[in-house]
Amino acid sequence: FRGRRVIVLKQLPKNGPLVVTGPFKLNGVPLRRVNPAYVIATTTKVDVSSVDTSKITCASFARAEKGKRTKSEGDFMGDKDKKTAEGKAKKAGRNGGKVSAERLALQKSVDAAVVGALKKDKLGKEKAGYLRSVFTLKPGDMPHRMNF
Repeated sequence: FRGRRVIVLKQLPKNGPLVVTGPFKLNGVPLRRVNPAYVIATTTKVDVSSVDTSKITCASFARAEKGKRTKSEGDFMGDKDKKTAEGKAKKAGRNGGKVSAERLALQKSVDAAVVGALKKDKLGKEKAGYLRSVFTLKPGDMPHRMNF
Protein backbone atom coordinates (compact mmCIF):
# COMPACT_ATOMS: atom_id res chain seq x y z
CA PHE A 1 0.00 0.00 0.00
CA ARG A 2 2.98 2.24 -0.61
CA GLY A 3 2.02 5.73 -1.74
CA ARG A 4 -1.64 5.37 -0.85
CA ARG A 5 -3.41 8.21 0.87
CA VAL A 6 -5.23 7.08 4.00
CA ILE A 7 -7.11 8.45 6.99
CA VAL A 8 -5.47 8.15 10.42
CA LEU A 9 -8.00 7.01 13.00
CA LYS A 10 -5.97 6.72 16.19
CA GLN A 11 -2.65 5.72 17.70
CA LEU A 12 -2.43 2.50 19.66
CA PRO A 13 -1.28 2.71 23.31
CA LYS A 14 2.31 3.22 24.46
CA ASN A 15 3.30 5.29 21.41
CA GLY A 16 2.42 2.35 19.24
CA PRO A 17 1.59 2.25 15.55
CA LEU A 18 -1.05 4.38 13.89
CA VAL A 19 -4.33 2.79 12.86
CA VAL A 20 -5.27 3.84 9.32
CA THR A 21 -7.98 3.00 6.81
CA GLY A 22 -8.42 3.80 3.11
CA PRO A 23 -11.45 3.46 3.36
CA PHE A 24 -11.36 0.11 1.57
CA LYS A 25 -14.21 1.10 -0.73
CA LEU A 26 -12.30 4.12 -2.06
CA ASN A 27 -8.70 2.99 -2.46
CA GLY A 28 -8.46 -0.61 -1.29
CA VAL A 29 -6.54 0.02 1.93
CA PRO A 30 -8.00 -2.04 4.79
CA LEU A 31 -7.82 -1.28 8.49
CA ARG A 32 -4.09 -1.52 9.20
CA ARG A 33 -1.37 -0.65 11.68
CA VAL A 34 1.40 1.57 10.31
CA ASN A 35 4.65 2.68 11.87
CA PRO A 36 4.49 6.50 12.25
CA ALA A 37 7.93 6.79 10.64
CA TYR A 38 6.40 5.72 7.32
CA VAL A 39 3.65 8.36 7.36
CA ILE A 40 3.80 11.82 5.77
CA ALA A 41 1.19 14.02 7.41
CA THR A 42 -0.78 16.45 5.25
CA THR A 43 -2.95 19.45 6.01
CA THR A 44 -6.05 17.74 4.61
CA LYS A 45 -8.50 17.08 7.44
CA VAL A 46 -11.49 14.76 7.73
CA ASP A 47 -13.68 14.90 10.84
CA VAL A 48 -13.51 11.35 12.25
CA SER A 49 -15.02 12.20 15.63
CA SER A 50 -18.15 10.21 14.70
CA VAL A 51 -16.10 7.05 14.03
CA ASP A 52 -16.20 4.55 16.91
CA THR A 53 -12.58 3.46 17.38
CA SER A 54 -13.08 1.89 20.81
CA LYS A 55 -13.24 -1.61 19.31
CA ILE A 56 -9.87 -1.17 17.60
CA THR A 57 -7.21 -2.54 19.94
CA CYS A 58 -3.91 -4.37 19.66
CA ALA A 59 -5.85 -7.63 20.01
CA SER A 60 -7.81 -6.77 16.85
CA PHE A 61 -4.65 -7.25 14.82
CA ALA A 62 -3.38 -10.38 16.58
CA ARG A 63 -2.69 -13.33 14.30
CA ALA A 64 -3.78 -16.86 14.96
CA GLU A 65 -1.13 -19.14 16.41
CA LYS A 66 0.75 -21.30 13.94
CA GLY A 67 0.07 -24.99 14.11
CA LYS A 68 2.73 -27.64 13.88
CA ARG A 69 3.19 -29.13 10.45
CA THR A 70 2.71 -32.85 10.45
CA LYS A 71 5.35 -34.86 8.65
CA SER A 72 5.52 -38.53 8.02
CA GLU A 73 8.04 -40.99 6.67
CA GLY A 74 5.82 -41.68 3.67
CA ASP A 75 5.86 -38.01 2.68
CA PHE A 76 9.63 -37.91 2.96
CA MET A 77 10.30 -41.11 1.06
CA GLY A 78 7.82 -40.22 -1.68
CA ASP A 79 5.93 -43.51 -1.78
CA LYS A 80 2.65 -41.61 -2.07
CA ASP A 81 1.69 -39.44 -4.96
CA LYS A 82 2.39 -35.75 -4.52
CA LYS A 83 -1.21 -34.60 -4.40
CA THR A 84 -2.13 -36.96 -1.57
CA ALA A 85 0.94 -35.95 0.42
CA GLU A 86 0.17 -32.26 0.00
CA GLY A 87 -3.42 -32.84 1.02
CA LYS A 88 -2.38 -34.61 4.22
CA ALA A 89 0.29 -32.13 5.23
CA LYS A 90 -1.19 -29.50 7.47
CA LYS A 91 0.60 -26.41 6.41
CA ALA A 92 1.39 -23.96 9.15
CA GLY A 93 0.65 -20.34 8.54
CA ARG A 94 -2.18 -17.92 8.32
CA ASN A 95 -5.74 -18.86 7.58
CA GLY A 96 -5.21 -18.96 3.84
CA GLY A 97 -5.44 -15.19 3.36
CA LYS A 98 -9.02 -15.09 4.61
CA VAL A 99 -10.13 -12.32 6.95
CA SER A 100 -11.96 -13.28 10.12
CA ALA A 101 -15.63 -12.38 10.45
CA GLU A 102 -14.95 -10.04 13.40
CA ARG A 103 -12.28 -8.15 11.47
CA LEU A 104 -14.55 -7.87 8.42
CA ALA A 105 -17.42 -6.52 10.54
CA LEU A 106 -15.06 -4.01 12.17
CA GLN A 107 -13.78 -2.92 8.74
CA LYS A 108 -17.31 -2.39 7.42
CA SER A 109 -18.47 -0.41 10.44
CA VAL A 110 -15.42 1.86 10.46
CA ASP A 111 -15.53 2.40 6.69
CA ALA A 112 -19.25 3.23 6.77
CA ALA A 113 -18.60 5.90 9.41
CA VAL A 114 -15.60 7.33 7.52
CA VAL A 115 -17.47 7.46 4.20
CA GLY A 116 -20.38 9.12 6.02
CA ALA A 117 -17.99 11.72 7.43
CA LEU A 118 -16.63 12.35 3.94
CA LYS A 119 -20.16 12.84 2.56
CA LYS A 120 -20.95 15.38 5.29
CA ASP A 121 -17.85 17.41 4.40
CA LYS A 122 -18.45 20.27 1.96
CA LEU A 123 -15.42 19.15 -0.08
CA GLY A 124 -16.31 15.47 0.25
CA LYS A 125 -16.15 14.60 -3.46
CA GLU A 126 -12.77 16.27 -3.86
CA LYS A 127 -11.40 14.54 -0.77
CA ALA A 128 -12.66 11.17 -2.02
CA GLY A 129 -10.79 11.75 -5.28
CA TYR A 130 -7.74 12.82 -3.28
CA LEU A 131 -7.85 9.57 -1.29
CA ARG A 132 -8.07 7.54 -4.52
CA SER A 133 -4.93 9.12 -5.96
CA VAL A 134 -1.42 7.82 -5.29
CA PHE A 135 1.50 9.88 -4.00
CA THR A 136 4.63 9.66 -6.14
CA LEU A 137 7.89 11.52 -6.44
CA LYS A 138 9.30 12.18 -9.88
CA PRO A 139 12.85 13.12 -10.83
CA GLY A 140 13.41 16.74 -9.92
CA ASP A 141 10.78 16.80 -7.17
CA MET A 142 12.08 18.26 -3.93
CA PRO A 143 10.09 16.82 -1.03
CA HIS A 144 11.73 19.14 1.49
CA ARG A 145 10.23 22.10 -0.39
CA MET A 146 6.74 20.65 -0.81
CA ASN A 147 3.80 21.81 1.24
CA PHE A 148 1.67 18.90 2.28
